[in-house]
Amino acid sequence: MTEITLIEAVTQALAYELDHDENVLVFGEDVGKNGGVFRATDGLQARFGEDRVMDSPLAESLIAGMSVGMASQGLKPVAEFQFMGFIYPGFNQIINHIARLRNRTRGRLTCPLVMRAPFGGGIRAPEHHSESTEALFAHIPGMKVVIPSSPARAYGLLLAAIRDPDPVLFLEPKRIYRLVKQDVPDNGIAIPMGQSFILREGSDITLVSWGASMTETLKAAEQLATQGINAEVIDVATIKPLDMDTIQASVEKTGRCVIIHEAARTCGVGAEIAATLAERSLLSLFAPIQRVTGYDTVMPYFRLEKHYLPSVARIVKTVKQTMEFA
Repeated sequence: MTEITLIEAVTQALAYELDHDENVLVFGEDVGKNGGVFRATDGLQARFGEDRVMDSPLAESLIAGMSVGMASQGLKPVAEFQFMGFIYPGFNQIINHIARLRNRTRGRLTCPLVMRAPFGGGIRAPEHHSESTEALFAHIPGMKVVIPSSPARAYGLLLAAIRDPDPVLFLEPKRIYRLVKQDVPDNGIAIPMGQSFILREGSDITLVSWGASMTETLKAAEQLATQGINAEVIDVATIKPLDMDTIQASVEKTGRCVIIHEAARTCGVGAEIAATLAERSLLSLFAPIQRVTGYDTVMPYFRLEKHYLPSVARIVKTVKQTMEFA
């Protein structure tokens, strides 16, 4: 078995579904001949042909509109938006048609499509190339939002997203596209959406995160362990539907929680998790729930980017403050 990166796991999952389901097709800007801006679709057009892996015009509204048309007529499109910051011209189609089609037709039509987008910071890119606005889409009824943090979860969750009868936004944290490698069997086994993963068992505090921030969260947990603090680490993985049962059970065990995400703080998904924990588990808490997040500003350019993203030092500091709460 060959170890592969997260981006290679995406390619592997796309190839598997193209090979096993004739209704699946891939399209977007430069996904064909060039293999995508990050090479997620590299070699797929040569293997499956121009009718299955197609280049689109530079028009995100058109990409979203074509997706709902294809999906409503029995196809399973996987549309790529080059960066999450480019998806906004398609927002009208997404919120008014893609997400509502099942409800509008009272179940007569479904919308089985996947919208893929690299997202988040970490590559020192200009504005619109480092967006983390997953909360916008999680707020839309009818949408599912998935964010893998490892090659194995990227493969399994993308298979599940393509096979789902409803629309899924599949956000790929580009900062970790090639950070680590894993053995990922190309066996076509999907990982169910709506499931959080406990990556590290602990008893003192629960750390909740997703996407690229899992890297710093796990490193922080390792550093805290050397200081006598045993942190449990949860990868949310699916933002919508959100598996609160796993998070709740962990927090009721540890009594403390810190939520980490790189999206802006106000109205982020972390706020939803904190509010739900307050509703369900307030009497189990030994300290207020804390958040380590990005700031309420556009991702700053280049050298300032590292100060925006949640760091190991910020996470460790917040955990210590939470542990010391009397």
